[in-house]
Amino acid sequence: MSDKMRGTVEMTAAMVISGTIGLFVVLSGQPVMSVVFWRCAFGAITLLIVCAALGLFRPALITRHQIVWAAAGGVAIVSNWILLFAAFPRASISIATAVYNTQPFMLVALGALLFGERLTLTKLTWLAFAFGGMLLIVQSKPGAGAVGTDYLSGILLALGAAFFYAIAAIITKKLKGVPPHLIALIQVTVGIAMLAPFADFPELPTDAKTWALLVAVGVIHTGVMYILLYGAIQKLPTNLVGSLSFIYPVVAILADFLAFGHRLQPLQLLGAAAILVAAAGMTLGWTLVKPRVARA
Repeated sequence: MSDKMRGTVEMTAAMVISGTIGLFVVLSGQPVMSVVFWRCAFGAITLLIVCAALGLFRPALITRHQIVWAAAGGVAIVSNWILLFAAFPRASISIATAVYNTQPFMLVALGALLFGERLTLTKLTWLAFAFGGMLLIVQSKPGAGAVGTDYLSGILLALGAAFFYAIAAIITKKLKGVPPHLIALIQVTVGIAMLAPFADFPELPTDAKTWALLVAVGVIHTGVMYILLYGAIQKLPTNLVGSLSFIYPVVAILADFLAFGHRLQPLQLLGAAAILVAAAGMTLGWTLVKPRVARA
């Protein structure tokens, strides 16, 4: 099997795993802070073993300055998880995931504000397209099969999660050359420290099913997913990574329907499609106007 084929398989598996995390979070029935804490705890154990096996615990691989930046990224990524997981029961997994995929636009906006990056007409058009999709989702009402407790707050939480993901992505750019598995380990370790005071230790789960779901979120959806994702990124061109990343929202919407019967209403479906198409256009660099070819 070629590197490209192996990377495609790894990326596809990583996105399928990511797409099912909402299902595991909701089925666990645990408070959001506890779920994220156990995700960090079990994820840290997995990544600790992987980093040790790969020989990544060497001072030459990361400086103290980079450790500080990785820790700051950990605060952002854990905040992202908290907000996204809180959005699932409020707006449904499908809607929260669709709204969460506005993250490329958050990244573009932050790039323009913080680094003066130029906003092209194409980027602004895709942004307007995604914003239109957002309006359709906000104006829609949850379907009869939805169990969301607070639709609008769920949408706002998902937007907040996308914002913190963009912050984490910007910080990660400052860590070029640092092994990604080591960055992930630092991030989940920061998460343990952040959330230990809020984890519901007096009311720990008593049944094996809940513990199995929490272990899966930490080991499979964090440890294994990171390993597959970073392995794929090393083997694939950027455009293919971007294309395959859209497996994630499709799987999430399908899992939400199969597990909970959440069927998107026509306007919700149209809005979600608009956001995903706009995000794909932004990520993959689609142009809306063909460039003129100069005549000889």
